[in-house]
Amino acid sequence: MKKNEAIAAAAIKYDRQKDAAPKVIAKGRGMIGEKIIALAKKNNVPIKSDPGLVQILSTLDINEQIPLELYKVVAEILAFVYRANNRYRDTSS
Repeated sequence: MKKNEAIAAAAIKYDRQKDAAPKVIAKGRGMIGEKIIALAKKNNVPIKSDPGLVQILSTLDINEQIPLELYKVVAEILAFVYRANNRYRDTSS
């Protein structure tokens, strides 16, 4: 990332019991993007860097479900999160 380039971030959430699809729960650029990342780190939420996906997710509204055409890439992100969570559980036991 270039020094003068603002950090962008987006957060998604998926609850199989409540949601038909993952949804965007936070998005932002600059200070807001930095806060999203800081909160994720503080709460041990796995972070995956994908600027292209962040750009696409940033076009969605907060609480908007991920459109069908993004399911594959979001499924890859969720798999990354599940693997990271399992590794965290294994090391904290």
